[in-house]
Amino acid sequence: MNASMLGDMDPEEFQRAGEALLGWIARYFRECERYPVLSRIRPGEIRAALPAVAPESGESMQAILEDFGRILVPGLTHWNHPAFFAYFGITGSGPGVLAELLTAALNQQAMLWRTSPAATELEQVTLGWLREMLHLPESFEGVIHDGGSSSNLHALIAARSAAVPEVRTQGLQRRTDLPSLRIYCSEHTHSSVDKAAIVLGLGQRALCKVPVDEGFRLRADALREAIWADRAAGVKPIAVVATVGTTSTSSIDPVQEIADVCEREGIWLHVDASYGGAAAIVPQHAHIFEGVARADSVVVNPHKWLFTPLDLSAFYCRRMDVLRSGLALTPDYLETRDAGAGNLMDTGIALGRRFRALKLWAVMRYFGAHGLRQRISEHIRLAAEFTAWIDASTDFERLAPVPLSVVCFRAAPKSAALAADELDDLNSRLLERVNASGEVFLSHTRLNGRYALRLAIGNIRTSEAHIATAWRVLQEALARTLVEPQT
Repeated sequence: MNASMLGDMDPEEFQRAGEALLGWIARYFRECERYPVLSRIRPGEIRAALPAVAPESGESMQAILEDFGRILVPGLTHWNHPAFFAYFGITGSGPGVLAELLTAALNQQAMLWRTSPAATELEQVTLGWLREMLHLPESFEGVIHDGGSSSNLHALIAARSAAVPEVRTQGLQRRTDLPSLRIYCSEHTHSSVDKAAIVLGLGQRALCKVPVDEGFRLRADALREAIWADRAAGVKPIAVVATVGTTSTSSIDPVQEIADVCEREGIWLHVDASYGGAAAIVPQHAHIFEGVARADSVVVNPHKWLFTPLDLSAFYCRRMDVLRSGLALTPDYLETRDAGAGNLMDTGIALGRRFRALKLWAVMRYFGAHGLRQRISEHIRLAAEFTAWIDASTDFERLAPVPLSVVCFRAAPKSAALAADELDDLNSRLLERVNASGEVFLSHTRLNGRYALRLAIGNIRTSEAHIATAWRVLQEALARTLVEPQT
């Protein structure tokens, strides 16, 4: 091949393709509602439509984008759809998407300060802005991870290092001088805490699932009793995980009371506020963070409810030095003389670090703190509106409190005398019918053994019209489900 034919895409071709792509994205944002929220393809269809081997010769961007629209778009579940109510609603907002394009173009690797001073220092500044909005003290140092699972893992790495200082060098294997270790959380704590226990070599048996109250909140009295029982049995408590906005119900653990227990017992307190934490920036809901400033670490995910494209998790720690001492390694080829600069690689497992702060910075600047508060407040208002419809209905019933923007409920028609297992089956079939409509997408959970439907509001484009659509689809689907024969 002629050397002149080597190299990257021609800049003029890049500009033409980029303009076409931006046009597609703008139309997608404008017309997203014409797509079914949940993809309707069957397993294997995407694979079958694509070649089994890579092309030998290069292809045009036009051909690539045509295949994207023809093959891949039908296989998308549209998280940006304003009627996406499953799991936790998220939004890749316009300014965040544009900043993500810059992130890809700049291709920064922010492992060291010198490998990207801008990425390193913008991360510090942007997380400082968010920390102030959350009313956390400056003693909480922040770092960005990819998701809440990573942030929870790093919190428990730090907790393990604090409780077992020599674990970095000696590990845990065949330690006769070390008792069994214990982590405490509720049965509604995110499954990433279980995974963290597995990864840390503690195993799921190291988790104590503390009972919850009628609002699905961890009971501080039961926590205290569990810790005392473990100490009496020779078990060493190392961490408690409290949650602000649990995955199933968005319940808020009593962090203030839990912090009292942790301080008396000398145990690391981590607060998983991956979802709910964003609401603490709203003055009327700032109470959900009562006691969080007393924690050792906390996580808030801007990619959940601060309209930032995946992935970006803000991890704050009052004792980041403990995490650094447990993880920091600097091989010869990464040593520098940039005194006082601070290297992001020392605060986590990953060496490679994307310029994630850029998109959060763009989102916070474009909407402003006031604009972000308004949008979160509106989502909470919409959830209260939907809750009122559920509470007034003779066909549906609410199954949990609604402190934020997640509503847990089920169909329980008064006109039909159904046993518990029959109600579960009815709601399972109802959910399938609702999601098959393509108009909305809901998810489910189990509460006290009962099958529950979940409607989670968090999309920046969701309006009252969209929750009204969800309510209509639910009612119509229930009427049809009640008369269809069971399989």
